[in-house]
Amino acid sequence: MDQYLEFISNHYLLCLGLVVVSYLLVQDLVESTFNKYEGLSPLLAVTKMNDDSTVIVDVREPHEFIKGHIENSINIPLGKFPEKVNTLEKYKAQAIIVVCQSGTRSIPACKTLTKENFEQVFNMIGGMQSWQDNNFPIQITSTEKF
Repeated sequence: MDQYLEFISNHYLLCLGLVVVSYLLVQDLVESTFNKYEGLSPLLAVTKMNDDSTVIVDVREPHEFIKGHIENSINIPLGKFPEKVNTLEKYKAQAIIVVCQSGTRSIPACKTLTKENFEQVFNMIGGMQSWQDNNFPIQITSTEKF
């Protein structure tokens, strides 16, 4: 036991780093266990989109959305998402795929949708960046959907 204490006192930064990394890993594991939404790769998202009732919600800013988006997607910027989530009320029982640029901004939107009791919420892993990397089609338009 004395050797452990001596090691900790000699390498306190290393031990602190171990504790921090362990905490973050456990936190991520617990959070992912209790998520009520699922992650989808772009390929699985295409499969899901083949069902006509699937709704795609793009949470990027309008200037990003105009440069290229998935066809028939609805643009609701993340900053306005909590106040505009009620516009999606009619899609509550349908599958909703949430998309952003890289897959990180869509997570808070997915959490908001699950809190509002949407039944099937999916986060597209990798976002539009992954979509374009897989050479899936995008639509470029100057009309913004809010």
